[in-house]
Amino acid sequence: MLKLHRYFLYNFLGLYIATLLISSAVSYFALKTIILENSKKELIDIINIIDLNLAHVDNLNKFLTNVHTVSDKRITIIDENGRVLAETNFNKEKMENHLLRVEIIQAKNSTYGSSMRHSATLNSQFLYVAKYTSTKKYIRVAQNLSSVEKEFYTIYFRIIIVYAIFILIAFMITSKISKRVNYDIFQISNYLNEISNKNYKAIIKTKYFSEFLQISLLLKNLVKKLSNRDKKKRKHEAKLRLINKQRNDILSAISHEFKNPVAAIMGYTETIREDEHINIAIRNKFLDKILSNANKISSMIDRLALSVKLENNDLSITYSEFDIYNLCVDTANNLKAKYKEREIILNLEHLNIHADKTMIELVLINLADNALKYSEDSIEIKILDGFLYVNDKGIGFNESEIEKITSKFYRIRTNSWDNSMGLGLAIVSFILKLHHTKLLISSKPNEGSSFGFDLKPLTK
Repeated sequence: MLKLHRYFLYNFLGLYIATLLISSAVSYFALKTIILENSKKELIDIINIIDLNLAHVDNLNKFLTNVHTVSDKRITIIDENGRVLAETNFNKEKMENHLLRVEIIQAKNSTYGSSMRHSATLNSQFLYVAKYTSTKKYIRVAQNLSSVEKEFYTIYFRIIIVYAIFILIAFMITSKISKRVNYDIFQISNYLNEISNKNYKAIIKTKYFSEFLQISLLLKNLVKKLSNRDKKKRKHEAKLRLINKQRNDILSAISHEFKNPVAAIMGYTETIREDEHINIAIRNKFLDKILSNANKISSMIDRLALSVKLENNDLSITYSEFDIYNLCVDTANNLKAKYKEREIILNLEHLNIHADKTMIELVLINLADNALKYSEDSIEIKILDGFLYVNDKGIGFNESEIEKITSKFYRIRTNSWDNSMGLGLAIVSFILKLHHTKLLISSKPNEGSSFGFDLKPLTK
């Protein structure tokens, strides 16, 4: 089995060599591409020079020979039918028709054409670049790739030598580091053995690396932290059990709330189905009950969907200018139809705000409906000093529950489930957050509660 310092040494060298191989491969293709691209640009420059002078040349062969002498490039002039008109490196009379050469076809369709292939004429590998000129002739210039490859492999071989030197240096440095690592690891191993034997006064003697000294200091604190961690673990497990219990309670509550209207729908439906001659008045009454319970289920589903959309920021705000006074009055009138025997006291002032009217109306309905639901006396909707409050004299709740009450599905234990599923205040909190304000809550058991929010962010 390899020791850690050897493992470190071998892996470092392996990584270095792998890096060398990869960089060598990348360098190979990169150099090759660069050299070929530079050669292609050089050939294009020569073609353009020839093209500029071709119309003024009296002796084409002599002109191409002079260009060949200066550039050391193979130059061919081809007519539009593919017949070779002039060639610097071979007898043009013995050359085949070039119309189907790749570079000629490409040049015909675009400005320039290029290809690399072995020339049977000169028995060598060439890079060809061609251009179709306005004189309806093709100018083709070719570069013998043997000299390019020779230059490329010379550069590449030098790179390999440099890498090999670096590998040797890296091996020597890594070997020295490995021995020092081995020494400090040995000291830590002895220290751990002492700790396992309950000798917490043991001294560690790391010599080379401050990191190992830090490890030894951390080890001394480890025993103390383990006991604290066990305590935290027990608390965490208790918290998980509580969360699971709360989830079960939530599912049970949701199931209960859906079960009642579903059972009612099933009961009324079966009665209508079994009695074909049921009295029309009773039948209509049962159908109204079915519709009412279906609407109740739909309302609960809508609340669940709305709470999820608000939590995931899937709803966009549609701002408009409106008077909060009028919205409070409309909300109170709508709730009075539901709570006919209850009094809603309005202590309001006119105030124009800039917000999503539908969302703010939903906030008012939830706050006022909660106040009516959990109190038996009158409730008050009040605007004071730029704040809107909904106050009741109901059962109230403890201060410790204020932070929890806006959580989804959370219900005060003294309150019963009533189709709201504990989503109302969670929805209110999300909506107010979207409007850059927040829900303010104060309450005392058996004295009442006050829910409100700051209107000033909505008046800017």
